[in-house]
Amino acid sequence: MRKVITYGSFDLFHEGHYRLLKRAKELGDYLIVGVTTEHYDESRGKLNVVDSLMERVDHVRRTGLADEIIIEDHVGQKVEDIQKYNVDIFTVGSDWIGAFDYLRQYCEVVYLERTKDVSSTMLRAKNFSLIRLGIIGCGRIARRMVAEVKYVSGIYVEGVYNPRISSAEKFSEICELNFYTDKLDEFFKEVDAVYIASPHATHYEYTKAALLAGKHVLCEKPMTLKKEEAKELFALANKRECILMEGIKTAYCPGFVQMLGIARSGTIGTIKDVEACFTKLTSSIMRELSDAETGGSFTELGSYTLLAIIKLLGGNYKDINFKSFKAPNGVDIYTKAYLEYELSMATSKTGLGVKSEGQLLISGTRGYIRVDAPWWKTQSFEVCYEDITQNERYFVKFLGDGLRYEISDFVSAINGNAKGDYKLRPDESIVLAGIIESFLDERNVI
Repeated sequence: MRKVITYGSFDLFHEGHYRLLKRAKELGDYLIVGVTTEHYDESRGKLNVVDSLMERVDHVRRTGLADEIIIEDHVGQKVEDIQKYNVDIFTVGSDWIGAFDYLRQYCEVVYLERTKDVSSTMLRAKNFSLIRLGIIGCGRIARRMVAEVKYVSGIYVEGVYNPRISSAEKFSEICELNFYTDKLDEFFKEVDAVYIASPHATHYEYTKAALLAGKHVLCEKPMTLKKEEAKELFALANKRECILMEGIKTAYCPGFVQMLGIARSGTIGTIKDVEACFTKLTSSIMRELSDAETGGSFTELGSYTLLAIIKLLGGNYKDINFKSFKAPNGVDIYTKAYLEYELSMATSKTGLGVKSEGQLLISGTRGYIRVDAPWWKTQSFEVCYEDITQNERYFVKFLGDGLRYEISDFVSAINGNAKGDYKLRPDESIVLAGIIESFLDERNVI
């Protein structure tokens, strides 16, 4: 008897799950299915699981394909189970190719080709259905998004749009998507929600088109380059009853959210100054520096530094000034933005051609908070006082590339549970757009 084993969450059970189990069963004579616990799902980065463990076990049982169902609840259990049950074949979907090669010393490892044309017509919990996400754009962030989506229950990437059909085709092939197109109307017909990862200057038009088509939108930062455009888009989303979120991933990350809570709790007294820095060295041929119209360090990285400032001090600043070093094509390679408030101040530093200490420093009347680089992926921070024996350090898990957190909140909002809407409010996105507009107006004139 050849024993086969596979594992999964099997949340919101759909046709893709069924097909995987069916093909796993065909590899041998006896199929063991491991269903993960909610706690283990969280520890391995799986977010937004809807069904309870018992519901998910029942979904697997009702297929009639599993000869035995076990529970997976800790790291290292796969090795234990393979030896305990004398397993001959371990199998999992092809999107995990290479991840389980270490099991080859215990049994044969088979990666099953990913099932396309996934349907949500099978078993599903409550009134939730799988959200078909479409991606506009084929750049680096778009590929990272595809990788991160698989860690969020209730959503999958269906297809991609690009006005250059060859780019769309290549992206679809690499990411194993169900379709690609260069026709926007066709694209909208095949998806429920849209992730916009195109160049900055195109965000407004694509977001508006998607909302008019009745699609929920998660748009990469900066969502728009003009304040009035941001206002228009949020008003349109409200009118069309669609979710619109700006994808500044830091805003949705647990560590950053916790740090904000502590900073605003009075722990360090009244906040008087915020210094936020984000720099990286980038080749001049990359889009960030080659796009003379909307490229540069501030449009690329300022959304992060300004996010920290606005979340801590608010959007009602009295004055703002910019100082920059520019490349020959006019884009800024390093920019300092100085914000003056009624009773506080802030500094934003961004750089693509100048490297600096990338920390976030929050100064208060009783102490300060230091978040070391990369603070935009907050994993730890320290609350410091005059008496250093009172200092306290906090550690928070940051999973993967961090995009899964904003995806999870996006899915929850679509399903009517806007648990993360406070993390980046529409009025804050509008303030961000206004600051970027002011900067570009000044940069392009001088």
